[in-house]
Amino acid sequence: MAISPHDLAGIQDPGERARTASDLIDEHQAAVNELSRLRREALDEMVSQGMTHAQIAQVVGMTRARVGQLLSSGPRPERVMLGTGPLTVAVGGKFEAGKKDPYAVVSAEMLAAYEKLSNLARGLGLKTEYEVVPPPGMVDLNRTNLVVVGSPRILPFVGQVLASDPKLGFGKDDGGVYLVNHQTGEEFRSPSDSGEPVDYGYIGRLPRPDGRGTFLYLAGIHAMGTLGVAQYLEDHLDELYREVKNRRFSLLVSCTYDRAKRAVTKVGALTPIYRSEGVA
Repeated sequence: MAISPHDLAGIQDPGERARTASDLIDEHQAAVNELSRLRREALDEMVSQGMTHAQIAQVVGMTRARVGQLLSSGPRPERVMLGTGPLTVAVGGKFEAGKKDPYAVVSAEMLAAYEKLSNLARGLGLKTEYEVVPPPGMVDLNRTNLVVVGSPRILPFVGQVLASDPKLGFGKDDGGVYLVNHQTGEEFRSPSDSGEPVDYGYIGRLPRPDGRGTFLYLAGIHAMGTLGVAQYLEDHLDELYREVKNRRFSLLVSCTYDRAKRAVTKVGALTPIYRSEGVA
């Protein structure tokens, strides 16, 4: 039950009162930010329909100057691709020889992917919290504003949810892990397995197991593919948003990288953007 300012003022312990006030401020600020984003999205749509600032001002009941101000400030509409409030970025890890600390099981490429996501979120006015998912990869997916990073090999529970995507996904056989387009039957095996500095990855919005929302999922066949997907999201966030808004979708991505520097040099789409109801 929401607490009113009157109830807050009645809390006798000043420490508890301050903590409760801070929590309420954060909660209401997140709501205000999301409402501001939705308002700007609506204004952007009216501009795209050919309306002038003066016409928009008349429709929404504000001055033309105020319309111009709102269109050049406030949360960018595409930030909803990541979330509507502080993000949790859950990164899968795996134990390696000599590494026992759960926070020492994440590869450099996975950390770099997190940094890209964190920087992207920061530019959109979103805070991020980093969470390592150690083996056996059991991650709580029933949370709002969640981004999960890591292949189904290290996050098997996510792999089960991924099976709900009828368009794209991962496969595995004696030749190793690969990506597959279920619509066309195409299989995409990582060229890096043959020594070429190219890897492939998956990005999609998947349903939470509790049915009360979705989470964003990024994964490569190998670690460089995961980093490449994060780079693709950073480079194409606005395009993805225009195509899918807040609907479920999935896409396969190709990434070329510098083998010595372990840095992505080029990213591109391998498939169309598939929405849950079809191709975007």
